[in-house]
Amino acid sequence: MALAPKFSGQAYSAGVSPKAIHTLELFLDYVCPFSAKMFLTLSSSILPLLPEKYPGKLQVIFRQQIQPWHPSSTLTHEAGAAVLRLSPDKFYPFSQNLFEHQKEFFDVNVVKETRNDTYKRLAKLAGEVGVDEKEVYGLLEIGDKPGEDGGLNVGNGVTDDVKVMVKVNRLTGVHVTPTVLFNGVLENSISSSFTSEQWKEWLDKNIK
Repeated sequence: MALAPKFSGQAYSAGVSPKAIHTLELFLDYVCPFSAKMFLTLSSSILPLLPEKYPGKLQVIFRQQIQPWHPSSTLTHEAGAAVLRLSPDKFYPFSQNLFEHQKEFFDVNVVKETRNDTYKRLAKLAGEVGVDEKEVYGLLEIGDKPGEDGGLNVGNGVTDDVKVMVKVNRLTGVHVTPTVLFNGVLENSISSSFTSEQWKEWLDKNIK
């Protein structure tokens, strides 16, 4: 988990610089409208400013929070995991593209298509930001044959990655999206309704 800079002495850092850095963790779901609102505000006017304004002081972590009452949530986050596997530098552009098209993956827009058809549409979104569409789909596709051991829950190429993400998130006890942790502590003052100006004010106050 994240460590507040004032407690940096607790960390034994093997040549990592800087040793003390603030961590802002965003627990977001790709098919949550409020997550989209928060992410799109950040991506358009806040994230581009961070390297220049807070160099070496802040890292932002997008924690992929699957919400199981949205059946397509798992599928969208699997697509995010595939992008991370193939082109990590494209994860944020892909996330922006997916959030901008999130309604296409709401319940009523996926109920009449197969799981693999949904994966194909997600792979196309990845292709639009420069990730190899075929490779993304290759990681996502679910086969219709039993595994070598006869198992029927065969999963796909990112199933193990998603399991790790879910395990990490469960350790925090996070439930709703969006949720924000600052240096490992729940930050209730931040909401999806934050404007760009409110984000700038909060960052100026907290990133020292």
